[in-house]
Order: sequence, then C-alpha cells, then structure tokens
Amino acid sequence: MRLDPVRRRLAIVLALLVATTGLALTGPTAASAAPSPLAAPGDSGDDGEGGSKTLVEQLEAASKGFVEAKETLESSKKRQQQLATKLKELETQLAPKQAALDEIVRQSYQSGRLGPMSAILTADSTGSMIDRAQTLSTIGVKQDRAVRDLKDSKTQQEQAKLAIDGEIRKQEAQVGVMAKRKTQAENALKAANAASAAAGSSSSSDDETGGGSSSSSSAVSGAAPRNSDGSLPSESCSVNDPTTSGCITPRTLNAMKEAQKDGFTHFVACFRTQNSGEHPKGRACDFAADKNGFGGVATGSSKTYGTNLANYFINNSSRLGVLYVIWFRRIWLPSSGWKAYSGGNGDPSSDHTNHVHLSMR
Repeated sequence: MRLDPVRRRLAIVLALLVATTGLALTGPTAASAAPSPLAAPGDSGDDGEGGSKTLVEQLEAASKGFVEAKETLESSKKRQQQLATKLKELETQLAPKQAALDEIVRQSYQSGRLGPMSAILTADSTGSMIDRAQTLSTIGVKQDRAVRDLKDSKTQQEQAKLAIDGEIRKQEAQVGVMAKRKTQAENALKAANAASAAAGSSSSSDDETGGGSSSSSSAVSGAAPRNSDGSLPSESCSVNDPTTSGCITPRTLNAMKEAQKDGFTHFVACFRTQNSGEHPKGRACDFAADKNGFGGVATGSSKTYGTNLANYFINNSSRLGVLYVIWFRRIWLPSSGWKAYSGGNGDPSSDHTNHVHLSMR
C-alpha cells in the first residue's frame, strides 16, 4: 500500500531523527544513574540513591544535625577562647588599678580627708585654704574615677567568667547532640544493611576504607559562601543545573565547579525528579567513574578516579558543605566515616559502583 504524501514525509523525518540522534538506541542517562531501590515494607517512594526513602531521610537528618552541632561546638570553642583572652587581660589590669587606688587613698590620708568647712577652719591663710581645697578636690576626683574604673573592670571580669561558663554548657549540649545524631545514622544503616543481608544483597565491611588519595583528592577546594556568623545560608534549587534541564542550589554548583577545577572532569548529572533524597532538591550530583557516562562496575583507572573523587569531597567536606558521599556500596558520614551501604538492586548504578554520589547541605 502506498503512503500518502503527508505520511511519507513524516516517515522520512522520523527516520532522519533516528539516524542522526540515535533516539532508538539511547543508553543510560542522568535520570537512570541511580535506579529505584528495593523499598522496605510500608516504605513507598524512590530515593534513587540505593536505599529506602526512610533510610535517606534518616541519614539526611542525622548528618545535617551532626554537622550543625559540630559547627556550633567549634564556634563556641572560639568564643570561649576569645573570652578567656579577654579575662586574662582584665585580670592583668586589675592589679595596677587596685594599686593606683591604694596610692590615692594613701595620699588622701596624708593630706587629710577634710570637707570644705574643715579646710577653711584649719587654714592659716587664704592662699593655703585655696591650695588645700584644690588638693582635696583633685584627690577626690582621682579617687572616684579610680573606684569606678576598678569596679567596671571587676564587673567585666565577672561577666567574662559567666560567659565562659555559658559557652562550656553550650559545648556540652552540642557534644550530646552529636552523639545522638551519630547513633541515629548508624542505627538506620545497621537496620537497612541487615534487611539487605536477609534479602541476599551484597555489602562491604565497615573496616574497609574509601581508598587511597592522589594529588587531586588532597587538593583544597574553594570555600562555599557563609553567613557572617560562619553558618551556611539556607538555599533553594535556584540556579540552572548545567548538567540537566533542572535546577540546583548555588552550593551544589560550587562543589561541582570546584571538583572540575581540581581535575575531576568526567561525566556528571545532578537534578532529577524522584520522591525523596537530595536530587529533586538540587542538592545532589552523581559523578561518573567513566569519562563519558555511567557504565558498568568501575575497574582500574575508573575506580581509582571514583575513589580519589570521593576522598576529595571528604577532605573538603567542611569547606564545601558536604552532607554525605556514597561510593562502591559504602557511605561516608560526617559523624562516622565510611560505613557499609547496601540496599541497591544489584546493578552498578544503585550499588554506586559506577558513580560517586554527593549530597550537599
């Protein structure tokens, strides 16, 4: 049967599209870098990161809470040190100020601490009366000033001591928060890994490290912008993602550009739509171990590249604002270091054996 002209032209256009774009032969894309995980019972949704929705939410909350508590602790320690320095300065000043006041009091007794009427009655001449009155007035002014100065210094000293005590209490509270957040993250991972083991999924030993480092992985990245108090600003998915048609946060973009600047230039994809995790929030990127895309399980130079990249993000986690890193069935948490991370579908993408997953704060 012959095609009419319109259908013939449509068939030609479709054939050209297939021939020129490989539309029918397209391989894995950024959206398929991390397939849907095996969801736990009652745990609906796809986090796209090799674990259940609940697990990812627990890890996000625990890691964010730990890092924020740690930064508060570090800030409090700096504040305590500043207060201790100020207290030391005040204590150094107190002794001379007390000595100056004692000298003024001594002079006052030598001159006779007399009131105006007594100065007139005991003066043997008008001139001596005026001189004595002026001397007493001068001593009185100096003494009052010295007393106020000493009193102010002692008040500042007490305030500094109270502030130091307050900072110590704050630090004790933050240490407690960090311990709880660490336990939260590790318990969530243990439960997930136990479920994966029961289902027959592969896992790695907690004792295994992320691997060695290279000059690139030990490079110091540029720091993400921070607020005046040192905290990281709250950011939304507000800038164009150069790797997809979606959006990412400015901090995620900075981390990607810093890694690329330091030599990690293999394929990367960030934003994608899914039910949970950081990708749809613009706070995560998948960095392929292979140069041009997500392939099979990384070996040789590709695996070395992935290991070095994971270590690069870990070494610069505070400067960049890293939440956690996943690589080769393992996850790096700011509270616990490397831990086994199971629960994928057994394929290179959900097992993270072909790409490094980076989640940002």
